[in-house]
Amino acid sequence: MATTLLRKTVLTAAGVVATAGGIAGPAIAAHAAPTPSTSVVADRKGHGERELDVRYEAQPNFYFCGPAAARNALSVQGKNIDVHAMAEEMGTTEAGTNSINDITPVLNKETGKDVYKSTEIPVDKARDRDKVDKLRADVVKTVDDGRAVVANIAGTATDTDGNAHSFEGGHYISVVGYRDGGKVVTIADSANPNQASYRMDVDELARWIASRGYSS
Repeated sequence: MATTLLRKTVLTAAGVVATAGGIAGPAIAAHAAPTPSTSVVADRKGHGERELDVRYEAQPNFYFCGPAAARNALSVQGKNIDVHAMAEEMGTTEAGTNSINDITPVLNKETGKDVYKSTEIPVDKARDRDKVDKLRADVVKTVDDGRAVVANIAGTATDTDGNAHSFEGGHYISVVGYRDGGKVVTIADSANPNQASYRMDVDELARWIASRGYSS
């Protein structure tokens, strides 16, 4: 069984940031110190599960969650892209990155082909079985293709260990794996390196994405 090291740094500051508008930036400030520590995540393939190798980095400030999520997502393809250059391409400001539609073109540019598409989940459709099944299928297809999904989320969601993750102002995450045929997904979260990776039911993820969207 292969393993990969998630690069982690010590969280030195965290705070809540309110963002204006519908599809905006992060709710938690994560300022990472330069000294890394490590965490191991298994790369397991077959039997309805797969997890990609992530070269994880925490976001350097409170509003870079969009570029950081994209950087972590692209790292599974072996790409090492400067997060500040990516933020410039996405038009990221202290208000965050406006929408998933600003991230999809950058993912395609860095991937080298037009494979990423933006998908929205309307708030009143987040519990619809067809929307959840599409998200599940998109995660499985994208991860099986060796790529990670980037999702724009908002509000509070609970992972499979019972831990709550709250981003009332909005946030971006990477989805880098799945198990049980996609019923449970693995998330790489740039906000807090102490919670760099966790798992979540795909139904819960769909509710987290509601009113926003994802790129797969």
